[in-house]
Amino acid sequence: MAERQLVFEDFSDKVGDAFVIKNEGVPAIALKLTEATPLNPAFAPRGARPPFSLIFVAAGPLILPQRIYRMVHEVLGEVAIFIVPVGKDAEGVHYQAVFN
Repeated sequence: MAERQLVFEDFSDKVGDAFVIKNEGVPAIALKLTEATPLNPAFAPRGARPPFSLIFVAAGPLILPQRIYRMVHEVLGEVAIFIVPVGKDAEGVHYQAVFN
């Protein structure tokens, strides 16, 4: 996988899409992107990528620990994203990724 810097525009049109976890030793779990939000660019170093946040939700009771997961999206291909569990409700487990 070629690593590149991900930006808000990579995700802004993918809300509602599935990102499937493809890590060895982790079941293939589909996470649905439910939010893509730009954050205040004043908090980013000059010349850095504008910060943004993503919220994913996974159906089912399994709560994944915070870490980097390799995910596959039908358009973006394979991406590595650090996610943190932030809540659980009737929809499933919610995870956040913050890019800054």
